[in-house]
Parts: sequence; structure tokens; C-alpha cells
Amino acid sequence: MTRLFRHTSPVLVGASLMVLAGLTFALVNTLLQYGTMVLGVSPTRLAFWQYLIAFLFSLPWVLSRGWRSMRSGQLLSHVIRVALAATGVQLWVLSLAHVPIWQAIALIMLSPFFVIIGANLFLGERASIDRWAAVFVGFAGGMIILAPWSDAFSYYVLLPVMAAAMWAMTSLMTKHLSRTESPEALTVYLLLLLTPINAALAMGEGLSPGVGLPAMLLIAAGLLTALAQYAIAKAYSLADASFLQPFDHLKLPFNVVLGLAAFGFVPPGSMWLGSLLIIGASFLLLHKEWRRTPPAKEIP
Repeated sequence: MTRLFRHTSPVLVGASLMVLAGLTFALVNTLLQYGTMVLGVSPTRLAFWQYLIAFLFSLPWVLSRGWRSMRSGQLLSHVIRVALAATGVQLWVLSLAHVPIWQAIALIMLSPFFVIIGANLFLGERASIDRWAAVFVGFAGGMIILAPWSDAFSYYVLLPVMAAAMWAMTSLMTKHLSRTESPEALTVYLLLLLTPINAALAMGEGLSPGVGLPAMLLIAAGLLTALAQYAIAKAYSLADASFLQPFDHLKLPFNVVLGLAAFGFVPPGSMWLGSLLIIGASFLLLHKEWRRTPPAKEIP
């Protein structure tokens, strides 16, 4: 496996890790939705244990590399990144109380617009025509799914848009920090600093993890969350933020398929057309970037 990655373009590895993160987060969403809808567990308690367990699962990375890998001269940036992520989570959860899940997920896909603008303004990344085209095609797919011309459109749809903006800024902070911080440090700082925030929010509902199936669900969600966060941090250390964003679109069809399999949720036909555009745009961009990037040199 190591020899394979030596011959693989960094942008391909970064894109693959972003797809893996999207699939993993879709699994987490399915577990959390099952916990709230079927098992009746409080969302705030789920979030607390999800990220606490994810932090505990991430500790072996730190121990294997030594605590010196956690040293950072940008603690304030880590705090800002976590505050943005926590705000995005709260806006997302609030939006799900008022906006249909398919509409909310589609609106989250506005995130690449914020990322590309921010990457140009603050990170000095130059977005190519291919990258802009892929994002616009992906956005068109999102608009087909969203159908803003329908009667279901309301002011509540601004909540997932605001969540998309918060998570886009979180992505930009991740890319900024990845220039000096290791993926392990980025993952552990995020999970560590999220724990007290989630604990404060869950205090009113109680912090007991429960037993049996609910406890097993929390452990699985925590492990998958740690894996997804590490995959994102590693992806940003290998490729530009604006290049990686279209691959984040793939979380939409992943959520649709898992929602159908787990709960029998059948989306409208427009969902499949929009998803096709999103997937096509992502892989077209990958093809363009793959042809543009010179092959990696062999390492003896």
C-alpha cells in the first residue's frame, strides 16, 4: 500500500480521502439519525459522546508520534477553527427542525462558493476555470434538488446556508493550519476543544451514555468521526482547498443511499438528476487535475 501511494499523485490521494470522509460522515449521520429517531437519544447528548469518543480514539495517534507532535504556536487559530465548527453544527441541527433533510443537505453544498472566495482572498489560491466550472455544475445540481421556486421555500432555509458558511470557514482554517500543523494535531485539537462545548450544551439533557445499543451506537459514531476528521485534515495537507470542495459534494448521494437503505426515505426524481450532475462535475475535475499534474517521482 505504501509503495502504491509513492506512485500516486497527491491530488488523487487528497480527493480520495475527501470522498472517504464524505462516506464516513454519511454513515455517522445515519447512526445519529437512528439514535434520535428510533432510540430517542437527545441530539446534544449524542454530539457530546460522539466527539468525546472520537477524541479518545484519536489518542493512539498522539501517543505513537509523541506529545511533541501536538506542540503548536497557533493555539488561537485552533480555537477559532473549533468555534466555527461548533457554530456550524448548532446551525445545522437547528435547521433540521424546520427544513426537510434533502433541502438542508442541498443547501450545505453552497459551501464550496464560500471556500473558493475565501481561498482566493485569504489563502492565495488561484481557482482555475475547471475548478469554477465544477463548482457551478455541482451548484446547479444542488439547485435542482433544492427547487427554490417551490412553495416550500422559507426563511428557515437560511439556517443551513449559514451552516455552510461556517463549515467553509472551518475548511479554510484547516487548510491554513495544515501548512504548519500535522493532520494528527489538527484532528486531536478539534476533538479535544469540541468536548467542553458539547458538554455545556448537553448538560441540561444529562450526559449518561446509556447501555446496550445506544452505547454501541455512540462508540461507532465516535470512531467514524475520528476517521473522517483525520481524512479531511490529511486531504487538505495534500491538495488545494478549492480543488477538494467538489468532492465534498459526494456526501449528498451517500446520505441519500444510506437514508433509503436504513429508513426507506425515497427522494424525488430531481434528487437523482442533481446527484448525477454533482458526481459528474467532481470526476470531471479529477480527470482535468490528473492530466495537469505531473506523475509522482519514484522513491527508492
